This record gives sequence, structure tokens and C-alpha cells, in this order.
Amino acid sequence: MASATAAVANRPMTAEEKKVIFASSLGTVFEWYDFYLYGSLAAIIAKQFFSGLDAGSAFIFALLAFAAGFIVRPFGAIVFGRLGDMIGRKYTFLVTILIMGLSTFIVGVLPTYASIGVAAPIILIGLRLLQGLALGGEYGGAATYVAEHAPHGKRGAYTAWIQTTATLGLFLSLMVILGTRTAIGEAAFADWGWRIPFIVSIALLAISVWIRLSMNESPAFQKMKAEGKTSKAPLTESFGQWKNLKIVILALVGLTAGQAVVWYSGQFYALFFLTQALKVDGATANILVALSLVIGTPFFIVFGSLSDKIGRKPIIMAGCLLAAITYFPVFGALTKAANPDLAAAQAKNKVVVTADPGECSFQFNPTGTVKFTSSCDIAKQVLAGASVSYENAEAAAGTPATIKIGETVITGYSSKGLSGDEAKKKDGEFKKSVADALKAAGYPTKADPKKVDTFMVTLILTYLVILVTMVYGPIAAMLVELFPTRIRYTSMSLPYHIGNGWFGGLLPTTAFAIVAQTGNMYNGLWYPIIIAAATFVIGTLFVKETKDVDIYARD
Repeated sequence: MASATAAVANRPMTAEEKKVIFASSLGTVFEWYDFYLYGSLAAIIAKQFFSGLDAGSAFIFALLAFAAGFIVRPFGAIVFGRLGDMIGRKYTFLVTILIMGLSTFIVGVLPTYASIGVAAPIILIGLRLLQGLALGGEYGGAATYVAEHAPHGKRGAYTAWIQTTATLGLFLSLMVILGTRTAIGEAAFADWGWRIPFIVSIALLAISVWIRLSMNESPAFQKMKAEGKTSKAPLTESFGQWKNLKIVILALVGLTAGQAVVWYSGQFYALFFLTQALKVDGATANILVALSLVIGTPFFIVFGSLSDKIGRKPIIMAGCLLAAITYFPVFGALTKAANPDLAAAQAKNKVVVTADPGECSFQFNPTGTVKFTSSCDIAKQVLAGASVSYENAEAAAGTPATIKIGETVITGYSSKGLSGDEAKKKDGEFKKSVADALKAAGYPTKADPKKVDTFMVTLILTYLVILVTMVYGPIAAMLVELFPTRIRYTSMSLPYHIGNGWFGGLLPTTAFAIVAQTGNMYNGLWYPIIIAAATFVIGTLFVKETKDVDIYARD
């Protein structure tokens, strides 16, 4: 039996199996395309579905709705992981792709806030939750399916193709968005054209369903089922027994948490940073990010294959360490390359808000119900609205807040007790004073397209993508190898989706909330840096290498 198992494990991949793995990867690309459309269009969706809020809160709330899909991913992992371990990998695929595809299509035809009021964002969030549940069941099945087809000694290389699907899905979404924008123009795209990428996903759904129907079941699962060794209670075996639960916990904090924040920093946060903080126009930002993805994506295969030779763990840990060490200088360099006028203004004329801490509120207002009336809050709201990074200084109690821009000092005001007309007049005067001072100090209202160093921006973005490929390329193989076949789908899915759904998916929202509160546009980077550093330490000390594990012997 052992020799037969070894022969199966080490035999070359057949043409049919290569076809099945290609089909699995392609279907997963489409599923990621559906999921990332929302993230790519977060700024426009904020205006369409959260128009009852101020601009800053609307964008953060749109990111929260995006994050809602990530929050429920672990629950999808539990539900679909259990099904995958009990009835098979193939049939679970069909269910997840149908839920994802239909939810995405409905977003494309959903009435906006202007049409149906508060029902619009509620339905939108409901659809995001369904997408998250579907994706929670997708990745574990895809990674398990491919790994169980791959020959021993080549799992890193073969599962790396699954790892490219998230990036390719993001790339595809950016290309469809860019093509639509170019064809109909920015104004029409912002008004109604943003719906097109969602609606055309119905065609991708049809292709994906056809692909999933053509697939065969995993040979490892077929063997286990034929021998009557399938788990009757995969959840209990996965999480109710300490010997497996401790591996699940280590997989989360020592692998996927750090991998997740590096992934979302390198691809999503970099895109948001370009458009929101550096004020690069959306089309240019999309092109530059897409170009970096084209250059960087082959490195998923490079590092996946390399992990078959030197191990998964060294590559993943190196990616986390490099991210923790280099994020601050790299994003600083990105500012200089994408918006040199902003970088020069920040260096020459710093902006400082001096205020009584007692009158400064938390700047995150997702519901739009908080009315900022103190001079501190108004000053910070005006600067945040202009995407200006600032420092904070403490003033004596009862002192009105001031904004110092270079050598110009502007005294703030409190709107408390003012009539509507008086408040509106004061607001207009204050904003004009701040805008004039910023302009005089060299702060641009947007990045000058002629001054964007596209080569350097692309180089920096490509570096960030390569860090992504280091942490993400080998991780599917490593997670598969950590757990036995009978509970593999369930066990590996949960830490992956808690890591990527919670630690990673909440990154843009958390980072921008930190920026809104502190005023410094780089402070949001502390979140991924701390998580990546923690994963590096825990993973290095406690996670074992897995590249030589025989997964066929683990039933």
C-alpha cells in the first residue's frame, strides 16, 4: 500500500489533470474578479450608496461595506469547508460560484441611495455578505483541489497557479473598469457606467459554471471516500481537538495574518493611497497598479516553485520581514514619485493643528449622525476633506484651534450656537482661508499628470507586488500540508479566511480610520507593519516546515 501511495504521489501530472487544474484556476479568477470589483470602485460606490454622509465618512463607510464581505468569510469557510470534507470538493465549487456571480450581478442593477434611500446601502451590504460567504468556501476548496492533484515535490509550483488567481482577478477587474471608463468617459462612468463591470459578470458566471461542471473530483478525496475514511464531523475534528486546533491557531497568527496584511497593503492599500492621499486620477492609478500586477504576477510561480526546493517558511517569513522594515520608506518614495509637489510642500511647509485635546473628537463618523461643532473638529474635518496630512499640537484649555501652514496661522471657529446661515458663512470663509494658504504653500489640489514619474511609481508598486508573491505564492501548499485529508478543506479554510478576511480585509478601513484620527497619511501603515512583524516572530519560532510532508499518507 505504501509503495502504491508513493507511486501515485510521485507520478507526473497527466494532461487531463492539467486541464482540470487550469479550469479550477480560471474559475477562481472569475470569482475574485467579482469580489474585487467592489473594492476597485469603492470611491464611486461611496457616492452612489452612502450619499447621505459627508465625503470622508461615506468613503470609510463604503470601505466598511467592502470589509463586511471579509468579516463573514470565516463563516463561509466553516459552512463550505464542512461540505467539502463530507461530500467532495467539486460540488462545493458549484455552489460558491453561483452565490458569488448572482450577488455581483445584482449589485450592478441595484437602485442607489437617491432612488430608494437607506434600503440601498442595506441591500448592498447584504449582497457583500453573500459574496463573503461564497468566497469563504472558494479558496480552501481550490487550494485543496489543486494540491491533491499535484505530484509530490511539485505542490508549491502547482498551487502557485491558484495563488495568481486573486491578483489576476484584481487585474481583470481593473482592466474592465478602465476599458469602460475610456469608452464612455469619466462623467458617464461615475453616473451609471460603473454598473457595467458588475453586469457583465453574468457572462463570467456562465463560463465559470461550465468550467466547474467539467471538473473531476480530487483523487485524494476519491481514494479516501472509497476507503470509507471521510469525516462525519469535520468541525469537531478540526476545532474540537487540541492537537489540530493548535495548528489552526499557529497557521493563523504565524502565517496567514502577516500574509494577509502584506497582500492587501501591496495591492489594495497602494491603490487607495494613490487615489485618496496622493490625489492621482483614478484612470492613471488603475493603469499603474495593473502594470505592476502584470510584471509582478509571474513571481507567484517563481516563489511557489522555489518553496519546493528550499521550503515554504523561509520565503513567507522573508516577505513579512521586508514589509515591516520597508513600508515607511517605500510609501514615502511613492509620494515623491506620484505627487512631487505634495512631497515638496510637506517637507517645506508642514501643517500643524494646535488645539485643546478636550474638544477634539474621534474623526470617524460612519453613520453621519455626529455633528462636529468644536474648532478642533472643524479644522481637522477641513484638512481631511482636502486630503492634507498634518501634525497635532496641544493648546491650553479653552483655546480655539489653529491651523499653521508654513508660516501662516489660521484661527478656527466653533459652530456651536450659530444659526444655519451663520455657520454656512463661517464655514465658507474658513475653508477659503485654508485653501488659499495651502495653495500659497505649494499644496496641490491633485497630482499633476505631467509630473508623475510613471517609471518610478511602477517600480515601487512592482516591489510591493513582489512582497505579495513572496508571502502568498507558497502559502496554499503550506496550509494544505499542515492538515490531514479528511479535515483538510475545513481546517485550512478557517485560518486562511480569518487572516485574509479579518486582518487583511479590514486593513483599508482600519488604516484610513487611523489616518483620519491622527492626521498623518502614513500612520495607517502601522497596522500592517505590526501584524507582519508579529507573524514573522511567531512563524519563525513556532511554525514547522512542511514541504516534505506526504499528503496522501495523511488521511
